[in-house]
Amino acid sequence: MNFHLLRHAAMALIVGTLVACTTTTKPVYDPSPVPDLQPGGSPAVTPRPPLVTNTPTKSRWIAADWSELPGLQEDALHEAWNAWLKNCERPSSVFAGLCRDVRQLSIATGDEQRAWLMANLQPYRIEALGGGPDGMLTAYYEPLFEARRLPGDGFNVPLYKTPAGAGFGSRKPWFSRQQIETLPEAQAALAGRAIAWLRDPVDAMVLHIQGSGRLNITEPTGAQRTIRVAFAGTNDQPYKSVGRWLLDQGLVRDATWPGISAWVAANPGRVNEMLWSNPRYVFFREEPLEGLDLQFGPKGAQGVALTPGRSIAVDKQSIPYGTPVWLSTSGPTVALNRLVFAQDTGSAIVGAVRADYFMGWGPEAGDLAGRIKQNLRLWAFWPRALASQAPHLR
Repeated sequence: MNFHLLRHAAMALIVGTLVACTTTTKPVYDPSPVPDLQPGGSPAVTPRPPLVTNTPTKSRWIAADWSELPGLQEDALHEAWNAWLKNCERPSSVFAGLCRDVRQLSIATGDEQRAWLMANLQPYRIEALGGGPDGMLTAYYEPLFEARRLPGDGFNVPLYKTPAGAGFGSRKPWFSRQQIETLPEAQAALAGRAIAWLRDPVDAMVLHIQGSGRLNITEPTGAQRTIRVAFAGTNDQPYKSVGRWLLDQGLVRDATWPGISAWVAANPGRVNEMLWSNPRYVFFREEPLEGLDLQFGPKGAQGVALTPGRSIAVDKQSIPYGTPVWLSTSGPTVALNRLVFAQDTGSAIVGAVRADYFMGWGPEAGDLAGRIKQNLRLWAFWPRALASQAPHLR
């Protein structure tokens, strides 16, 4: 996201709310077949509740009927098939057996795709342990910035590759954000490691929060092209919300983006103080963007490219990566009833009925993503052919 275009769009990303959840037991899913429907769509029998084992997890799955899924007949399933084809590039063992049919159905009608879903998959309503089916939906997107390959002309904020020999992955914290930007030894370790240069340190902060983004980059020759900078690692320092810092300092009363933006404009001399309140620093790697890659987002935690409007980030202790999910939310910002896929995760995506919806990239996606924080219900789909086996959630 370019903050010069989207100053009001990043509130949800900057403030960052963590949803606490208690881990207790893992469900063994009820293998009973889905009930036949009576005329009018009511179930002939009531699905049995799940059995429970003692393996830790954060959700319970309750066998449901297809008639429970809001908007099932209205969803444009052909749009979801792009995400499913991506799923089949790295499918889990549970869903790999469906990929041949998925590929063949990519040119089928929506009615044919819907009939196949209902014949081959069992829906399960996802609930919190000790709670109900209601949860929270937020959204995220891929920022878009103007950048330069070399510093100068106002482009003086670097995006760095991982420092060589810094021992990342050992969980031993490296220099903090403030130290990286001020200490000579940190600067020496990063010499020659800049991928690109941005205009605004607040833009860089949002890119650090998102973990990836697109750059319209100008090369030293003057040529322009689009690249992606993708997450490569961190300095292993804790993440702290700058919005929360502003609230705790009494500097703003409401950490919405208009309030934060107004504070930044009125206090340019304190912007670094705000940024340095978050010691975590993200390093990137460069990825080319061309052809079909331009139609998809960055790779999520599953290892496949995200599909705008059809990929979600989830708590993997509630929903396994690659699982088809029916998502339902009634607003107030957007109303959605659609097939999506659990293909990513995030540090703030914690809990049973919790999802982060991938909006895509650019100004419109950023504007909408920054405003979504609303009700949510989820149903996970599982192959009927494997219903007699207990899925192994990790």
